[in-house]
Amino acid sequence: MIERLQKYMSYCGVASRRKCENIILQGRVKVNGITVNKLGVKIDDKMDVISVDNVIIKKREKKIYILLNKPIGYVSTVKDDRGRNTLLDIVKVKERIYPIGRLDYNTSGLIILTNDGEVYNNIAHPKRERNKVYIATLRGIPSNDAIEKFKNGLDIGGYITAAANFKVINANKNKNESKVKIEIHEGKNRQIRKMCDKIGCPVLKLTRIAIGDIQLGDLKEGSWRYLNKEEINYIKK
Repeated sequence: MIERLQKYMSYCGVASRRKCENIILQGRVKVNGITVNKLGVKIDDKMDVISVDNVIIKKREKKIYILLNKPIGYVSTVKDDRGRNTLLDIVKVKERIYPIGRLDYNTSGLIILTNDGEVYNNIAHPKRERNKVYIATLRGIPSNDAIEKFKNGLDIGGYITAAANFKVINANKNKNESKVKIEIHEGKNRQIRKMCDKIGCPVLKLTRIAIGDIQLGDLKEGSWRYLNKEEINYIKK
């Protein structure tokens, strides 16, 4: 089968297709022993030998899809050069998996890991508009005006956020705290924290509970499970 090199790499579980493009441009990929450092190369998966960092890769027939309730204190990568805990310290499987999207170090909740690079854009890309739902504890109680600003878009440092949903679940005047439900479909770095800072109610605790129709449910923090057939069909659409 003739296909683009980055697509083949993604099928092999190296990384998402976008990240595979970067790996190619870094000169880390060889086709039949010859280094490739530009995009657009096509390969025959039956004839050509592909290696990444001098390790031969092959298509993996078995694709796996895992939902993890990430705890605070873990980085959303498979390797960290600072020696911090990663997702693979929790999810131990024989397949080479990687996370789709990220949750920052101090955020807990739902994150999906897979060796299927084809589903990356179906989940992570903002154009898909799959809402990501969070429960946040904030310092302070946002005013109606602040909530409307949050919903309509905020400048978080050279970037105007898209329309979002924001609902106060409860407010504790004695503690000067509020618990809120937030829905966004973007995924900028620390976006919710920056948005809440902008309205004067910084985040004290943040947990992602859903990505589109994929729900965290009652899965305990630090636990994981395989996606069911219905969930897999959803992320592949």
